[in-house]
Amino acid sequence: MSRAFSQGLSMRRVGGAWVALAFLAGVAAATLWLGSVRTWDRHLSQAYAAGFTIYESLRIGVSPGDQISITPLSAGDAATATMGDFARLPDTPKPAYVTNISILTRPASPTDRAVLTLGIVSNELVYPISDIVASSDPIPAGRLGQLTRLLATYCSEPIIFARFADKPWQRVDGTDIWGCDTAPADMRVPAAIAAIIALAALLTHVANTTARFESFAQALHTRRRFGGPESYDIEGPTELRSIVAAVNSYLEAERAQLAQRAMVLSGVSHDLGTPATRLRLRAALIPDDTLRGKLEADIDQMTGMIEGVLTYTRSEINAEEPRNLSLTSLIDALVADYQDTGRPVSLQHPEPVIVKGGASVFMSRRGHSLLPDERRVLVTARPISLQRAIANLIDNALKYGRRAIIEMQTDAETATIIVEDEGSDYSVADIERMMAPFERGENTVNIGGFGLGLTIVATVANQHGGTLRFEAGTKGLRALLSIQRH
Repeated sequence: MSRAFSQGLSMRRVGGAWVALAFLAGVAAATLWLGSVRTWDRHLSQAYAAGFTIYESLRIGVSPGDQISITPLSAGDAATATMGDFARLPDTPKPAYVTNISILTRPASPTDRAVLTLGIVSNELVYPISDIVASSDPIPAGRLGQLTRLLATYCSEPIIFARFADKPWQRVDGTDIWGCDTAPADMRVPAAIAAIIALAALLTHVANTTARFESFAQALHTRRRFGGPESYDIEGPTELRSIVAAVNSYLEAERAQLAQRAMVLSGVSHDLGTPATRLRLRAALIPDDTLRGKLEADIDQMTGMIEGVLTYTRSEINAEEPRNLSLTSLIDALVADYQDTGRPVSLQHPEPVIVKGGASVFMSRRGHSLLPDERRVLVTARPISLQRAIANLIDNALKYGRRAIIEMQTDAETATIIVEDEGSDYSVADIERMMAPFERGENTVNIGGFGLGLTIVATVANQHGGTLRFEAGTKGLRALLSIQRH
C-alpha cells in the first residue's frame, strides 16, 4: 500500500524561477508606478504653468495659447458676475457648484486690495482652496498656478470667470489642460494589483510546498497509530523525494529486522516446546514434591519469558489493524473479568452531572435532575493491544498494591485510563525505571513476571499517539495511559 502526493520539480529550481518572476513583477510594478507618478507630475506642472499664462493674459492681454480660451463677458453677464451669481451665467455646468477666491498682491499688508477675483463653476464639487488662501507665496501668478494645478487633480471640467482689478470680466476655459480627457491614466492601482498578485502567487507556491512536507510529516506521525502504508510514494520536489526514499529504506529495514526477530523468537519458542514438554513429563516422575515443584516452576518461567518477548515483538510489528470501538465497554468488560475471579479490581465512575431547573410559580425552590450516565467514549484503537496494556497496568497494581482502582477521564482529543493501586511502596522514579525492558522491582522472589509489562504498555501508548506516565495518588501510585481519540 502507498500514499501519493502531488508532483513538482526541484525546490531550488522552482524557487529560483519564482524569485525571478517575483523580481520581474516587482520591477514591472515599480516601473508602472514611477512612470505614472512622473506623468502626473508633468500633467500637474503643465497646469501650474497654465496659471502663470492665464494671469499674464488677464493682466496685460498676452495670448494664452491654443489650449486656453479667454473671452470677455457681455455687459449683462458682467453685471451678473459682479453680483457673484456665477451659476446663472450662460454655458456653465449644471448642476453648478461655485468656488470663490480672491488673489491679493501682498497678503501680509493690511491695505491690500483684490488684484484678481475668480469664480469657479463646476458640476462636481466645491474645490478645497484653503491651502491656496493660506499659502505664503507672495506672487499672485504663483497662487493662480496653484489653483489651476488643484483643478487638474480632479476629474472635472470647471469654467473660470475672472476679473483683474478694474478690467472687464473674462470667461476662461482650460479644459484642454485640466479636463478629464487630458488627465493621464493612473497606473498606480494596476501596478499595486500586479505586485499583490505576484506576491500572492509566490506565497501560494511556498504554502503548497510547505503543505507537502507537513502532509508527509503528519502521515509519518500517525503511521504507527493508524497502520500506515509500508512505503510512501510521493511525487513532489526533488528534496522531498530524497527524504521519502530514505524513510522508505528505513521502514523496509525496520520491518525486516522486526520480522527476523519475531521469526527467531517464534522458532526458539517452538523448538523449546518439545524439550519443555519432555522436562515436564520427566519432572512428574520425581518422587520428591519439593524438587518436582522447583523444576516445574523453572520450566514455567522459561516458557513464560519466551511468550513475553514474543508478545512485545508482536506489539512492535503492529500486526493488528485499528478500528472504532467503545473504550467504556472495553474497560467495563475487563474489570468484570477480574471481579469474576475474585480479584480486588473496581471501576470508579465519574460523578453524575446535576442540572438545576428554573423556579416554579408554585414552589420557591428550584428543581434539579441528573443527566443519565450513558456517555460512551469512542476511540480509534487496536482493541487487543489496548486491552493487554490496561491488563498489564491492573496486574502491576495488584502485584505491588492491595487493589486496583480504574478511572477514565476524557476530553475532545484524548482519553486517559487511570489505574491506581493501594499501599504500594514504590515511588514514581522507581516505577519509571521499571519501564525499561526486563527491569523488575526489588521483590522479584514473591512477585512473578519478566519485566516486560510496562514496556509493552509504553509501546501500545506510543502506537495510539499517547503516553504512559505515573504520579503519586491519594492511596498509592497512579498510572495514566493516555491515547488519542481520533
